[in-house]
Amino acid sequence: MKTHIRHYGITVVATLGVLTLGAAAFVYSGMYNIGADDHHTKPVFTLLQTLRDRSIHLRSEDIKVPNLDDPQLILKGAGQYAAMCTSCHLEPGVENSELRKGMYPQPPNLSKVRVDPREAFWVIKHGIKMSAMPAWGMAGHDDPTIWSMVAFLQKLPAMTPAQYKDIVAKAPPDDDMDADTGGHHH
Repeated sequence: MKTHIRHYGITVVATLGVLTLGAAAFVYSGMYNIGADDHHTKPVFTLLQTLRDRSIHLRSEDIKVPNLDDPQLILKGAGQYAAMCTSCHLEPGVENSELRKGMYPQPPNLSKVRVDPREAFWVIKHGIKMSAMPAWGMAGHDDPTIWSMVAFLQKLPAMTPAQYKDIVAKAPPDDDMDADTGGHHH
């Protein structure tokens, strides 16, 4: 019996070793095309999407959401969104942008989808690796500023293009952005 268990253990270790070496050889070979113009296979895309979604959910589930209905908070968030987010996440009435066309996977069109406030806060603050989503918390945006963007995002999907332009026109300027950029660039 002990010999059988020992043989089984050696087989498991050897199999794991071969799989590890095979995975390392595959990664090192460069055979997998990571170009944004060559989409992932469905299994790889599903794996990466699940990893991203579960990671964000786990890290955001204990975040305490403040009152997001304050009109001044929403107004400030509108200015932040217009300055930093529209190139990738669009605005009502806009279907694509030059920058967004070349991104894979494409970022969500936030003018059309509702986002969980906790998850949105976490993503805005911490960013997402290898996705072009910056960590705005590292870029100097404090939590109240990030919450203003989250507050605005809660209202954005219900806005018409005219309502969006109106609120952005009334929004305070984004003092954290360079005046000549008109938004963030990667």
